[in-house]
Amino acid sequence: MTAPKSLSRFTLADRLTLLLAEGFGLGRIPFAPGTFGSLWGILIGWGLWRTETSPVQRIAMCGALFILGIPICHRGAQLRNSKDPGSIVWDEITAFPIVYAFASLNWTSLIIGFGLFRFFDIVKPWPVKQFEKLPGGLGIMADDVVAGIYAAACLAVMQSFES
Repeated sequence: MTAPKSLSRFTLADRLTLLLAEGFGLGRIPFAPGTFGSLWGILIGWGLWRTETSPVQRIAMCGALFILGIPICHRGAQLRNSKDPGSIVWDEITAFPIVYAFASLNWTSLIIGFGLFRFFDIVKPWPVKQFEKLPGGLGIMADDVVAGIYAAACLAVMQSFES
């Protein structure tokens, strides 16, 4: 793998792509970039909670972020000369509307949802790992969406016992 070009050699469009793909810099943290990049997910969850969006609106948001993310992650990976560089965290950010889609949101569920998602994203149980093998930006995005679905299901089950 070759070293990434200096940012000054990238076009403005490429720099903007990396800014988004790398979570406004959080993905560039040298250790646990996916976890740090995922912190945007708590902000997204909080935003969904504060604006009282419906599950349908949350799923629509995730769909839009997913579609936007395929070319963003694909180009970001190309710019970083890697199939799925750790610094690309748009995929983690996109999964959070799914994690919280059907949850009753409060600070506890935001934190538990974050932890569940990170667990499934790191461990990659079947079939999460298989989705990662899809080509380009689709593969970068798809495994995180499936990890988000797992986390959402666990959070929903946990909350069903609270009643």
